[in-house]
Parts: sequence; C-alpha cells; structure tokens
Amino acid sequence: MGERGPEKLSVVVYDGHFDKVHYALVMASAAAAIGTPVTLFFTMEACRALVSTDGGPSGWAALPLSDGGGTGAERDAEYASRKVATFDELLEACAAMEVKFLVCEMGLRAKGLARADLRGDIAIEEGGVVTFLTDASKDGAVVFI
Repeated sequence: MGERGPEKLSVVVYDGHFDKVHYALVMASAAAAIGTPVTLFFTMEACRALVSTDGGPSGWAALPLSDGGGTGAERDAEYASRKVATFDELLEACAAMEVKFLVCEMGLRAKGLARADLRGDIAIEEGGVVTFLTDASKDGAVVFI
C-alpha cells in the first residue's frame, strides 16, 4: 500500500462518441480529485465536443452514441435522471480542478473547425501532437480514447 498512481494523466480524446468523451471527463475529474495533474488532448471528431453553439446546445449534445442509440443530449438526460454526472457537470469540475484542455490544431482543421467555434467558458489551449507529448510526463500515463 501507499503507492500512488501515475505522476500525471495525459488523455488523447480522439473518438467522437458522446459516451467515450463523457468517460474521458470521468477519468480526468477522478484523477484531478486525487491530486493528479491531467491534460485532455481533444483531436479529430472529439473536437466537436468542445464546440459552442450560439443560443443552442453545446456541440457534445449532438454527438452520436457508440451503441448507435441516440444523441449525447438524450444520454446526458438519462444520466442526470440516474444521478450520474452530466457532461457539463464533469466539464465544470475538470475546469475547477485545473484539468488542462488542449485542442489539436490539426484536428480542428481536419474537421473544418476554428478556435472561434469552441466554448469560451473554459480555458482551452491550442497545440499539436508535439505540444501534447512535451506536456506529458515520463512517469505519467497516456490513455487513448
């Protein structure tokens, strides 16, 4: 006993399915809650989870589910009814615990998105794979979702 987890958690959030992005936030918030620094690196389809829509739901709400059974908004409402943390609750918790949000410049371009399309209510940095790898710790864990 007494052994701790990794020095840092670095998560590549690649998959654009709501349930997978939601779980990346679960992992990040749990690690941050025990004092482990975390970086979430959003790329490709997962970038859409950080899109802000003026007056409408955030981009995550339109994400499909990996089981093909609806949208992120529908699953999020289901989670809320079961007392499971919602997407925005997890996002806000991560931001409050200083989880680093890094979005891939290449991923944005590949999906026809720009920095201006992303949420403004959380701090999101832009960078590339080199930025992500430089940010990761040699004694940390890298997870790909």
